[in-house]
Parts: sequence; structure tokens; C-alpha cells
Amino acid sequence: MTDFGLLIFATDYSVAPGTLAQEAEKFGFESLFFPEHTHIPASRKSPWPGGRELPQEYWHTHDPFVSLMAAAAVTNEIKVGTGITLITERDPILMAKQAATLDFLSNGRFLMGVGAGWNAEEMENHGTPFADRWKILRERILAMKEIWTEEEAEYHGKYVDFDKVWSHPKPKQAGGPPILMGASSKYTYKRIAEYCDGWFPIYQDQDRAAASGAVDYAEGMRLTREAWQEAGREGEPSFSVFGVGPDPQAVERMVELGFDRVIFGLPSADADTVLPMVENYAALAHKFNA
Repeated sequence: MTDFGLLIFATDYSVAPGTLAQEAEKFGFESLFFPEHTHIPASRKSPWPGGRELPQEYWHTHDPFVSLMAAAAVTNEIKVGTGITLITERDPILMAKQAATLDFLSNGRFLMGVGAGWNAEEMENHGTPFADRWKILRERILAMKEIWTEEEAEYHGKYVDFDKVWSHPKPKQAGGPPILMGASSKYTYKRIAEYCDGWFPIYQDQDRAAASGAVDYAEGMRLTREAWQEAGREGEPSFSVFGVGPDPQAVERMVELGFDRVIFGLPSADADTVLPMVENYAALAHKFNA
């Protein structure tokens, strides 16, 4: 059975995270995801992959760990996730602490969608050279895993280097929260197999596919499984797709392809606008899990 979730840019002008989370849980959604950008450089040199003028929610987002904790605090079952968190813009020791705390306080309900980002100036403001973003992301994730799983954690790499540390709480979920890779390049699948737990691509309608290049979901899933087996990983990778609209044919296609989780996109708007959409998406999801 396919799980269904929701994603919204949680901002200072949109529906409150707790209000949305309670409504989503009431209607049976499995998960709720928030994206992040710490800021957007006013220079606007980096083109937005969406192909249009950058929407203002990109520089109005709440910090995802804070807003997800607000959502988790008023719910009991719904999973809360980053979709995505920009690993290239976060200190790995602090990020490991934030993620572990959220997972601990939510009783193991955290899903960590990750990515390297597209805005070169944004990550460079955090000290990350754009050309090194994926190498830095890899080391930071591997370092976090050490902190989550070892009593005395240490990591020695080119970009992350620390001797033995103590850091609690540990996540409720064994091994730490599932890490979902939000990328779709030819390198993605081996990266998933090495240090992630699943693939987390964005849904493409015709406009998005034309702007950024079409993603072959079936091929991506095949390559992920192939890389997973080559790496000797146990079990199966997970597959989640986010940003799906109210199109029954699109949902049916994602379900038939074998996605474990289909995540509907919501606009950054007030409760009067968003909450009726939650109910409508729930009715659509129910048709596939009736």
C-alpha cells in the first residue's frame, strides 16, 4: 500500500505548522514535510531550476527543525520530515544534535530528506564552495551517522574532522532517522546506496520537465536498486516522490511505478486556503487505498 504525505513551504505568512499537522493527521496522512532555505542572496545570480521567477516563500521559510518540532508536539502518529534540508549549509555536529533531538522528542517520527542545493551564493555564504558541495554533503552525513550510533563518535575526513565526542540524545530510530536523497543526477543512485536510505525526487509535470529536464522515474528506481545490491545493502531502498498535484492520473502513475510514498504539494498560504486542500487531497488518496 502506498503512503501519502503533504509538503509545504512553512513560512511566516502561511498556515501554522501545528495547525496543518493536526489537520493532516486527522485526515490520515502518513507524513508532513517542510523544505528549507536559510536565506536567499539578494544578488540572485544562481538561476532557479524551476524556470520561473523565484517565489517569495524561498526566503520566508521557517527553520525546518523548529517548525517540524512544533508539528510533532501537537500530533501523535504523523511522521515529520525535511523536504529537503540543505546539508551543505549546516554544521554536522549541530545538525546531528538537532535531528536526534527531533527524532527523540517525536518518538521516532522523523524522516530526513537531504540535498546539496542549487544556489551557489547561498551555500558559499555558509563557507561551502559550490564545486565541493556533494563531497561535503557525503562527509557530513557519514559524520552524523557516527554521532547517532556511537557512544564515542569520531570522524576524520577532508571536510569534517573531529576526535571522539559524546553527544546525546541518540535518535529513537535505530541507526538514526531514514535519510532520503533529493536529487536525480546520474550520480544519485550510488550516493543513495552508500549513505542514504531512499530516493526522494521531485514530481515533474510537463512545465517542470521542460524547464529542468525530464526525470525517468522507472530507470531511477532500477538504478537505485542495482546500486543498492552492488553495495551489499540489506533490505530495500525506499522511494518517495514529492510535489504531486491534484491530478488522479499523476497519482495513479506514481503508484503504478512503485513509489512507497506520494507527497502532495501545498501552496504557502493561510489556513482558509490550505486546509480545504488537505481534505481534498485526502479524498484523492483514499481512492488508491480504499
